[in-house]
Amino acid sequence: MSSTAPETLRRAADGGRLTFDEGVALLRGAKLLDLGRAADEVCRRKNPGPFRTFNIDRNINYTNVCTAVCDFCAFYRKVDDADAYVLDRDVLFDKIRETAQLGGDQILLQGGLHPRLKLEWYEELLRDIKSEFPSINVHGFSAPEIYHFTKVAKLPLETILERLKAAGLGSLPGGGAEILVDRVRKAITRGKVNTEDWLNVHRVWHRLGGKSTATMMFGHVETIEERIEHLDRVRALQDETGGFTAHICWTFQPENTDMADVPPAGAFEYLRTQAMTRLYLDNVPHIQSSWVTQGAKIGQMGLFFGADDMGSLMIEENVVSSAGTVHHLSLDQIKRCITEIGYVPRQRNVFYEYIDEAPAPLAGAVA
Repeated sequence: MSSTAPETLRRAADGGRLTFDEGVALLRGAKLLDLGRAADEVCRRKNPGPFRTFNIDRNINYTNVCTAVCDFCAFYRKVDDADAYVLDRDVLFDKIRETAQLGGDQILLQGGLHPRLKLEWYEELLRDIKSEFPSINVHGFSAPEIYHFTKVAKLPLETILERLKAAGLGSLPGGGAEILVDRVRKAITRGKVNTEDWLNVHRVWHRLGGKSTATMMFGHVETIEERIEHLDRVRALQDETGGFTAHICWTFQPENTDMADVPPAGAFEYLRTQAMTRLYLDNVPHIQSSWVTQGAKIGQMGLFFGADDMGSLMIEENVVSSAGTVHHLSLDQIKRCITEIGYVPRQRNVFYEYIDEAPAPLAGAVA
């Protein structure tokens, strides 16, 4: 590692912008704890005070049918497979009702790229949800899905997004990003949105006044340089639009996939990369820890490596669990992960607004 690394980390911790080459050098060679300390400084500056957040939502996969072929996915099915499905409205409504009863204010609505569902089907779905559950935010449809809608409906992207927004779509998730480098995307998937089109879905959504999240799934065929290239593209779009509320990264889960021979990235690599996202994405306000793939302790440790949010209670999750990774935390366990390290847990919505009553500060809470 270059002798300039401490100076580079100091500058980043103080709010300086890292260059691409600096990001590569730090992710490749900086010491884990040095990265963590610098990322924690940035996190505390961007999110001062005693609070660390979580939300309550449910990942509802309305269909598992998908025309794309992703080597990393153990969830998708072809349209005529025996276990292919599209959820009935009653089943979907029961899932949303349970979420609301548990204190949730949002559903994460995602599916595959279904070749037979028309845009009108999605509009009716959104209208039905908002009619039945007007206070529930629909955080829905990944960029690959939205791009797929433009092909099925043969309509411009802006028209698709305007119609979905009018029907009740509240915000866009960052799913389907994987690594925003076309070399990587071509190596691990077929029939799915490319890098620029993924970015453009979010660009147009932001121009319409919408907010979204960005994600990164790493630890498969990408290089260190390509991880930074991914972050660089997210940062550039955020400079342009300011529409990303948060970034979430997680490690590829190989079990039960066509890439099962890829050695899984461990907690060390996860924490390094998460810290790097906090340092590199100087214009994204929030970083979310991924206990869903890492488990409670590493998810908690992520709050010392640049994250200010513990993510969701995740009442239901199907995609990661299909790949054999199953971690479950109760609401009390999520809150305890936060309080054990001296912060006060707060429930937030997708826009990172507190939606609970402010609790009394804990004795010894982080200032």
